[in-house]
Amino acid sequence: MVRTLKEYNSVKNIAGPLMLIEGVEGAGYGELVEILQGDEKRLGRILEVDHDKALVQVFEGTTGLSVSEAKVRFTGKGIEFPVSPEILGRVFTGLGKIRDGGPEIIPEKYLNINGNPINPTRRDYPSEFIQTGISAIDGLNSLVRGQKLPIFSGSGLPHNLLATQIVKQATIPGEEGETKFAIVFAAMGITFEEAEFFQEEFIKAGAIERCVIFINLADEPAIERIATPRVALTAAEYLAFDLGMHVVVILTDMTNYAEALREISAARNEIPGRRGYPSYLYTDLATIYERAGRIKGKPGSITQIPILTMPEDDKTHPIPDLTGYITEGQIIFSRALHLKGIYPPIDVLTSLSRLRDKGIGVDKKTGKKLTREDHPAIASQLFASYARGKEAEELAMVLGEAALTESDVAHLKFSRMFEEEFINQGKEENRSIEETLDIGWKLLRTLPKSDIKRIPPEILEKYWNKK
Repeated sequence: MVRTLKEYNSVKNIAGPLMLIEGVEGAGYGELVEILQGDEKRLGRILEVDHDKALVQVFEGTTGLSVSEAKVRFTGKGIEFPVSPEILGRVFTGLGKIRDGGPEIIPEKYLNINGNPINPTRRDYPSEFIQTGISAIDGLNSLVRGQKLPIFSGSGLPHNLLATQIVKQATIPGEEGETKFAIVFAAMGITFEEAEFFQEEFIKAGAIERCVIFINLADEPAIERIATPRVALTAAEYLAFDLGMHVVVILTDMTNYAEALREISAARNEIPGRRGYPSYLYTDLATIYERAGRIKGKPGSITQIPILTMPEDDKTHPIPDLTGYITEGQIIFSRALHLKGIYPPIDVLTSLSRLRDKGIGVDKKTGKKLTREDHPAIASQLFASYARGKEAEELAMVLGEAALTESDVAHLKFSRMFEEEFINQGKEENRSIEETLDIGWKLLRTLPKSDIKRIPPEILEKYWNKK
């Protein structure tokens, strides 16, 4: 098209990361734009079109650009990411440019990063277990292929350590030789030290070969953060639905993404919503989260683990609040557990995986073994016993342990052992689901057998005395 080659020097205004161009013909929303000034070229995308005016968001920022000297070229296409099997083991910028200094990738094709959510009529229900090696997740809040299960953390809590541990340990039990498994890791607004930490950890663990890594640093333009999760999901969709791989996508930190979105909204003088975030934050987050799942007739899957830090540990803050509405549960970090030295400090009582029961135990329809037959029952009993133990702990703080019943004392002891032995594990400790369940049984045996009321008699008799 002739239009894609036409240059405009009709820049009307530059404000923050935005640029207004007049006299534009045939421009479209989301279109990729090249901004030229002297020998410098920057990229942007169209945020809004009104008759012959186009509002452009400049990825590299507008510092140094002149209204009179800058020229704008419309490409006639959206932002695209070149894909091929060679992207595995590589590190990219937030916009999909090569960051690791390796050779250029010969693309199989170019994909628009603004992909669409999976058509509901073509969605296949998530039903297979993914083992992370983390007992608090695998045992009680299990992750299922095609699920989106966010981690709600707080400032100073070890969510980055947990993210790297999941990348290094995540597997599909029983199918390692049959199923191709990959990790897409996208980091937004992190420091250079954090970026080095992630890369070194993946290389040291030998996990880099199955990873595609996208890194947007804190000192890089915030605008780039808006594209980073979309570029990462584009790579994941290619690996999952074109190459048939099972892909786990880890997005950290979604709070930095939302802050970048708020910055753009403020620059556009939009009417703010809750706490200054744009009113369309829910819709925007949904365009990211809803790209997870499985498609009927295709072997691959995309499982999402978004990580976000809750400002002031507030679960009602707009970012975790809206994320919780869109996703299928949440893993919540506890600062109290972190102060006790528990790692990972997962608060299992407030955490939830809505699809847990679809991916554990034995499939009732097919009889297929998903994890182990006792998994659903023991998970339910561990929740109940730990909750009662925490109630006993609160009672002991008010009345003293001398006022507790014999059963309450047993549950109080259980809750402390549960935190120390089940939730707490080493930063390099990779527990199989069998090891996790066996630890659960070991802890339950410290309670009176009469208090075990959530496990069917046949399973209780089979496992109670088993060492």
